[in-house]
Amino acid sequence: MALMNGTLVGRTPTKDDILLSSNDYLAIANHPDIIGHQIDVMKQFGNGEVMSAVFHTNDNPQRQTERRFAGFLGTGDTMISQSGWAANVGLVQAITEQDTKVYIDFLAHRSLWEGILGAGAKPIPFRHNSPESLVRQIAKHGPGIVIVDSVYSIDGSVCPLETILNGAKLADCVTVVDESHSLGTHGPEGRGLVAELGLEHLTDVRTASLAKAFAGRGGLIAGSADLIDFLRYEALPAIFSSAVAPGELAGFDAAIGIISAASDRRRRLAANADYLRHGLADLGYDVAVSQSQIVSLEGGKEANAIALRDALEARGVFGALFLFPATPRNRAMVRFSVHSDLTRETIDQVLSVCGEIRGLKGLKCRSLTARLDRRKAKAFAA
Repeated sequence: MALMNGTLVGRTPTKDDILLSSNDYLAIANHPDIIGHQIDVMKQFGNGEVMSAVFHTNDNPQRQTERRFAGFLGTGDTMISQSGWAANVGLVQAITEQDTKVYIDFLAHRSLWEGILGAGAKPIPFRHNSPESLVRQIAKHGPGIVIVDSVYSIDGSVCPLETILNGAKLADCVTVVDESHSLGTHGPEGRGLVAELGLEHLTDVRTASLAKAFAGRGGLIAGSADLIDFLRYEALPAIFSSAVAPGELAGFDAAIGIISAASDRRRRLAANADYLRHGLADLGYDVAVSQSQIVSLEGGKEANAIALRDALEARGVFGALFLFPATPRNRAMVRFSVHSDLTRETIDQVLSVCGEIRGLKGLKCRSLTARLDRRKAKAFAA
């Protein structure tokens, strides 16, 4: 395991290096309104009541923030947890039993898989982004719960949500969409991909990590008021963890307002991601699967991905190294997370580095090889 032998973390970046490893997609983590509101609230409430949120009254600050999120998303209620991991594990554990059939996209967040395993439910994976595979599995096993990500964190691919959700509902399944990488970045006022596509009526539950575009530390579950009330007393992470600190809640309160008015940031984010993807494709990298702000260079074997990471970092470009179990085996990669404050000059510098390392002796990149192989095949066929 790379984590054990020290290879997961590479060089320490300097102030002049380009960092594409943060999930702060809208570049608001250090926004003065967020920081200022957090400071004011921490001065007033300190670390708050250090106890489980199960004991909160309806006028508690966390409940107030949860109601604000419900208004933002247009759902009956929401529940904030300590992390996206805790939100997903708690949700799936609470709504499943040992005989529950859970249909889950093969590349869905690990936390969702962990919730299934923790509940002892039956995971039935279907091929990534394949409505046909999902329909076949449901026809074989019967109704259950369908779980997908809206934007997949490994390669930046986007779920064909309308087809998936329609198929699930026609088969009388409950639907769960993890919007960790689309909440804030997609949809009107940043309300996510479900809202962008107008699929709220087909989505029973939405979850998200708030450590991405919302730049805080927490997780969110959004659904009907009855469901959320049930989860408060059934989701084990919600019961057996202390409530979210007032400073984090204050950050979320401020972030909702900033993100709601951040259409310019979202446009810049989309334009930056598109520019990087097209530039990498022109260099021969196979990044066609990405349709979002996440753009990954696949190394294949761990050693290849580590060598790719090292070559990039030696030239001042820092992505995030993803190895098993964050990726399937032999699909290790370096992930670039684009943000709205990147300039074209900075992206051009990234592209220059990616062009330079293409010909390095001994450096293997599956993304590059696959693209070049397809070009050769096309030329041969012609």
